[in-house]
Amino acid sequence: MLLTILGCSGSLPGPQGPASGYLVEADGYRLALDLGNGVLAALQVHCDPFSLDALLFSHLHPDHCADFTTLAVMRRYHTHPPHDTSARRLPVHAPSDAPRRFARAYAESDEELRTADLTDVFDFHALGPNPTTVGPFTITAARVDHPGECYGFRIATAGAVLAFTGDSGPCAALRSLAEGADVLLSEATWTHADDRPPGVHMSGTDAGRLAADAGVGRLLLTHIAPWTDPDVVLAEARTEFTGPVEVVRQGGKYEVDEPVVRVIGGHGT
Repeated sequence: MLLTILGCSGSLPGPQGPASGYLVEADGYRLALDLGNGVLAALQVHCDPFSLDALLFSHLHPDHCADFTTLAVMRRYHTHPPHDTSARRLPVHAPSDAPRRFARAYAESDEELRTADLTDVFDFHALGPNPTTVGPFTITAARVDHPGECYGFRIATAGAVLAFTGDSGPCAALRSLAEGADVLLSEATWTHADDRPPGVHMSGTDAGRLAADAGVGRLLLTHIAPWTDPDVVLAEARTEFTGPVEVVRQGGKYEVDEPVVRVIGGHGT
């Protein structure tokens, strides 16, 4: 399994790159995980967006899904698409309200909203409690502690397990998803403080505790807000988790296997 960081800025795009977005690949299959502000541009550095095999959304806040509408433009109006998009609708695994929310975000008028629901180029599947097979991946989704219908994921192949927190405060669901994972890709939006609001985000301390409690092989920190010092977040996580831990970088490529992650490259902060 290969993980590419398309964007990792928390809550909004930062001065160095896009908001949340990741590319997960195995056996020639390409799964995009979230598609926040600026992620479609970053994706095109690594692959043709028409080569995606599926999309997976943790939730529908703009910093995780805003570029879906621009992908809709590409799939509908590209003058020379590599294949007939109407014959191969792109599977979209997302919260239950995704078809309506995405159509409303895309439509320029009430009339268009009534007549165009994006199902001409997308095939929507609502996330649920049962594991789903998507190409070579077995994906387990669980509701996490964040406003709205929000999910964390356990993405497994025959040889690797990647756990992704999505956006969440500490909760039991994350512990279950991350249990024994080779890699935990965890949000760490802010530094630790007792007065942080519950049920929104995690700190480096929270992410480190989760990694230690779940017995993961490696911790990758992401979704750090532009106003948060990543060095402080990293130090917090290392205090709680004695295994390998690092802050991801936009463009970084990580081979996910047992028992290590090999960093292939990357740039930015």
